[in-house]
Amino acid sequence: MITFRDYYNNEVKLSFQDHPFSQNPKNVWVICRHKGQWLLTKHKERGLEFPGGKVEEGETAKEAAIREVMEETGGIIQEIRYIGQYMVDGRNDTVIKNVYYAKVETLLEQETYYETDGPILLKYIPGKVKLIKKYSFIMKDDVLENCLRYIKKNNLL
Repeated sequence: MITFRDYYNNEVKLSFQDHPFSQNPKNVWVICRHKGQWLLTKHKERGLEFPGGKVEEGETAKEAAIREVMEETGGIIQEIRYIGQYMVDGRNDTVIKNVYYAKVETLLEQETYYETDGPILLKYIPGKVKLIKKYSFIMKDDVLENCLRYIKKNNLL
């Protein structure tokens, strides 16, 4: 278990164990690769981030992850894997998110990308992403750094 403070100074607990905080989390975040590049989306308000969102009624977290990647990037997932879960103890509520790592086979052009401007492909994630304004706050805490380390350590790339 890794504990740290997020961009807004909330306590965050991150674990790479099997669903340590909830078997049915209400949120997902998907770290994606497509043809050797990182696949992000540009949220209209927050900036560049990996796709993710809320789990809808009657949907599993994994199904939500697959849907969110499609909605926000047009990405069709070839392979998806649960890698961890984190809990943010915020001022008003507690948020629990499953983190997935996905390899995207195809990007389909869509009429709408919902609350985003669609797919963004990057060769690398900058080391100082925390200091770069165009990135979403979601990318600016230790969840990203620890998950990227986990992905590399476990040869998932």
